[in-house]
Amino acid sequence: MNFLDGSLHPENQQKLVITVAPYAPEWMPSDFPEDIPVTMAEQVQMAVDCYNAGATVLHLHVRELDGKGSKRLSKFNELIAGVREAVPDMIIQVGGSISFAPEGDSDVAKWLSDDTRHMLAQLSPAPDQVTIAINSNQMNIVEQMCEADLAGTSIATPEIYRAYREMTIPAGPEWVEEHIKRLSASGIQTQFQLGNIPSFETVERMMRRGVCNVPLVLTWVAIGGGSDAPNLYNLANFVRACPDGAVLTLETAMLNVLPLNVMAIAMGMHVRCGTEDNLWTQGRDRKMSNVEQIEQLVRISREMGREVANGKEAREIYKIGTFYQDADQTLAENGFAPNRKPGQKGFTQFG
Repeated sequence: MNFLDGSLHPENQQKLVITVAPYAPEWMPSDFPEDIPVTMAEQVQMAVDCYNAGATVLHLHVRELDGKGSKRLSKFNELIAGVREAVPDMIIQVGGSISFAPEGDSDVAKWLSDDTRHMLAQLSPAPDQVTIAINSNQMNIVEQMCEADLAGTSIATPEIYRAYREMTIPAGPEWVEEHIKRLSASGIQTQFQLGNIPSFETVERMMRRGVCNVPLVLTWVAIGGGSDAPNLYNLANFVRACPDGAVLTLETAMLNVLPLNVMAIAMGMHVRCGTEDNLWTQGRDRKMSNVEQIEQLVRISREMGREVANGKEAREIYKIGTFYQDADQTLAENGFAPNRKPGQKGFTQFG
């Protein structure tokens, strides 16, 4: 991404798109009963409340009535339909990591089979996006968490802590390419969840081979434990790698969320918040609701002179419904250099 003179001026930046992740599959309702919805009506109302507060992208997971994360696609269909009716302009982003939600006392962090995960392309009504991780990798979500982050929560129990500490992402090339193909055929946008430069480079190579003809709408997932740590140097390195056509959101965990989001707001990128990422105020004096987290980012963004996107504007920024014909168009639209032609010497550029 280029930062020319004036890039930090709000009049030259896109309006801010706020993603909220309010369903928090790694936590149990007892961890924050005031703000973790359980019934279907509560889950739909949470989407409404978050949209009214200023969030235009809903990172969606589903709970069963016993409070555990649901793996039933029928429950996803029910929630998607309810949200679509209640807040039709909200972008619905289904979390492709649905299968790490707790399934039983002895199997806390197990992913479903590849074939079952492919069924996300068959959700009805179809969501706008499904998130996807690239390259099999460690996903130790607790590595950067401290005792104060987990105090009094279900993850503080030894067996659950160990399950999340040992979690890995199965995202090999054959499955990834097939999944993107199926999502695109269903009119669902692939939303890339990338924790490091190697994963980003894999996406670029797929686009150059013509097997990933989609907009580069991505999230930098800086949570450690197999992903980048949320520091300035890693952020700058990742941002520098992103082409000018990318739509980049920043994501991290716990007390890192607010400072990283302030950086994103200042630099013209987009933000993510919610109880899936963080439970606490910056002073850890109390837990902070989804709506409070959204309202805080809206207030900060407006103080900086950057307006917050409404649902229609967010859809345009996120390029919802856009797909490309081939590698050449994909590279050009996303801002990558073109593929090298046979016999071509030197650096490639669009003429």
